[in-house]
Amino acid sequence: MENEQDPRRIDWLSTRAAAEYLGVTLRTLYRFIDEGQLAAYQFGRVIRLKTSDVETFIDASRISPGSLRHLYPESKTEISLTEPSHT
Repeated sequence: MENEQDPRRIDWLSTRAAAEYLGVTLRTLYRFIDEGQLAAYQFGRVIRLKTSDVETFIDASRISPGSLRHLYPESKTEISLTEPSHT
């Protein structure tokens, strides 16, 4: 059964492929690696990342609903509805 994948087989990504997969620059990818946010492996002069580690990193980076309120101001309508009238 040659077509079955070996469950012990590791799928590797180059740093360039991992950066493209994540939609970030190589510099940002190296920062993630250096800060310990993303695991990477060095074989001689070559750095590789496990596809499964990159996918786990993506899942862990999910933004929780309601956690970005500080990034957008309240609209004037919302402010007028929440502030008491001084008249």
